[in-house]
Amino acid sequence: MDSTGREFFRRLGRLSAGEGGRTGVLPDNGVAEAALAFALAVFVFVVLPPSLALAGFLIVLALATLVSSVEIVQAYEKRALTVFGANWGLLDPGLHFVPPFVSRTYQFDTRVETIDVPTQEAITRDNSPVRADAVVYIRVVDAERAFLQVEDYRRATALLAQTTLRAVLGDMELDETLSRREEINRRIREGLQGPTDQWGVDVEMVEVREVLPTPVVLNAMEQQSSAERRRRAMILEAQGRRRSAVEAAEGDRAANVLAAEGEKVASVLEAQGDAISTVLRARAAESMGERAIIDKGMETLAAIGQGESTTYIIPQELTSLLGRYGETLTGSDVGTGEGLAPLAFDASDRELLGLDSVDEILDGEATTEGDGAATDSALVDPDTEAEFSD
Repeated sequence: MDSTGREFFRRLGRLSAGEGGRTGVLPDNGVAEAALAFALAVFVFVVLPPSLALAGFLIVLALATLVSSVEIVQAYEKRALTVFGANWGLLDPGLHFVPPFVSRTYQFDTRVETIDVPTQEAITRDNSPVRADAVVYIRVVDAERAFLQVEDYRRATALLAQTTLRAVLGDMELDETLSRREEINRRIREGLQGPTDQWGVDVEMVEVREVLPTPVVLNAMEQQSSAERRRRAMILEAQGRRRSAVEAAEGDRAANVLAAEGEKVASVLEAQGDAISTVLRARAAESMGERAIIDKGMETLAAIGQGESTTYIIPQELTSLLGRYGETLTGSDVGTGEGLAPLAFDASDRELLGLDSVDEILDGEATTEGDGAATDSALVDPDTEAEFSD
């Protein structure tokens, strides 16, 4: 008999067997399997000729018995075995022989299974309706408890996940349901872990796929977000205008201060220049007057020398004037005198012109204005005074 025939007889003889924890079509007592096998044998006995009927009957009955007694368990599953309804334990992966016609096995997949939680509607703590759905990943770790403690662990886990999802969402506010996805997953998994442990099922992971408010709430949230963005834009714009006004006022103030200080320094320097110019003109006029007297005296002496008189009366002032210039004459024996006085500013002149006070003012400006004011102070340094004196 080929593999197709064996599979046919195996399934035919086990129509009453349940797989995956589901209840079979026929009662779980093995009587239906025996009755079906006997009916096939009778059918063969009737159809075949009398000489072959008994042999055919025995062959069909033997094949049905063999198929009913053989169980092949895959590597990724375990099966719970019952005989006459009594629990005989679990069948591990491999080939097993069980009592024919009176045995029944239940298949449990030990791989990770995915349970899709339908979309659930819930009311959050702040009375906002939301809709959410999730995916639960489970794995059977104890097939015997999954067989004895719960009728259908998949359906039980899915229903428990639905109620837990609604409870978790109802215990949170709307903003939390939208932003704290990891906490929702964790709380759902903790809510499922206790009951599923008793069923021999381990919850590997829970993932909430989406949490969406209702259209009305979503529209209100969009309006709130838009209003918040407009408020922030207006605040930023007002802050920008205020900062611009402050910067402009500070710039105007600094410009006015610099202009006033510049005008003050310019007026001080202009007044100082006028005073120095006046003194220098006075000194020049004095010097020119003295030299004019000397020239006039020399002309007078020349005129006297041309006269016939041998007696000359020379004024004392002219003698002192001649003494100043005598040392510069060729062949003169006039002793060195004090010469012409230089045009330097003495203490009285400096006090009259206010040069010392100007220096103090310029030094004070140099402290506040830095290098620019220091350059202005250099206009009245001693070298400049010496140039004016010369």
